[in-house]
Amino acid sequence: MKALTYLGAGKKEVMEKPKPKIEKETDVIVKITKTTICGTDLHILSGDVPTVEEGRILGHEGVGIIEEVGSGVKNFKKGDRVLISCITSCGRCENCKKGLYAHCEDGGWILGHLIDGTQAEYVRIPYADNSLYPIPDGVDEEALVMLSDILPTGFEIGVLNGKVQPGQTVAIIGAGPVGMAALLTAQFYSPAEIIMVDLDDNRLEVAKKFGATQVVNSGDGKAVEKIMELTDGKGVDVAMEAVGIPVTFDICQEIIKPGGHIANVGVHGKSVEFHIEKLWIRNITLTTGLVNTTSTPMLLKTVEAKKLQPEQLITHRFAFSDIRKAYEVFGNAAKEKALKVIISND
Repeated sequence: MKALTYLGAGKKEVMEKPKPKIEKETDVIVKITKTTICGTDLHILSGDVPTVEEGRILGHEGVGIIEEVGSGVKNFKKGDRVLISCITSCGRCENCKKGLYAHCEDGGWILGHLIDGTQAEYVRIPYADNSLYPIPDGVDEEALVMLSDILPTGFEIGVLNGKVQPGQTVAIIGAGPVGMAALLTAQFYSPAEIIMVDLDDNRLEVAKKFGATQVVNSGDGKAVEKIMELTDGKGVDVAMEAVGIPVTFDICQEIIKPGGHIANVGVHGKSVEFHIEKLWIRNITLTTGLVNTTSTPMLLKTVEAKKLQPEQLITHRFAFSDIRKAYEVFGNAAKEKALKVIISND
């Protein structure tokens, strides 16, 4: 089969690899029909995730059709169309029983990380009963690719961890796909203001269409001043960091009001400076996390009911044979005006 394979920091290549096989009775083999590229894949290529070995097939998002089923799988059969979760869950370990599926003792984020992922013609999915979702008839499969990772990540790690409430002022630092997902799902809770911050004017214009009430271009280094001006010097109730670099984390620390909540969503490859000397007295809460995907069934229902339309995030489409070009476009998102790309293997 053809697969996008990681060759080391900054290197990738499409090459022929053996089709995966059932290894345990709880596995299935899925023929990928649509997948995408995540910012985390770019972090891997930058060397920020050293646990990824050379030769790994990248990708942890996608939809497809089950081709083979292990003898222990109860909820799925050959031919079922399925949504693949970015998180693999055994459902039995101590962490799974607490709902911490991200920290499953034999799973978690392993696709495209510790085992081969979804940027291939076929993928092996361990613990299929707990790690796949059936696709309802008539639902846009491209929209569902957004439910593999970015929608539950933005919602759970940004909105739920940040405890967004009606009437609050929320700032989202980073208008990439996960930041946009947080913007879409924050509106479930009717905040009074959502301020979107980014370097890219195109993304900020898109954010306005998606529901941002204010936008701030941080390119001049004055984002903090602008946000404080917009909030009459008070700051924001919730600041979501959705980039994963020190400067954006610093902005969150500067704009959070007393009693506020910093929800870190971004993937950090470098350490940040936490200003405890300023924040200890301000009763703030700081949360971090890797998505558990506990919200995926609910988000799936909202998409099915057209209450949430994540297909709005898709800007480019490619055939699997053009996956190198897809990476070029996604890696130069500002120039290409890219948010999410869809890669089809139909």
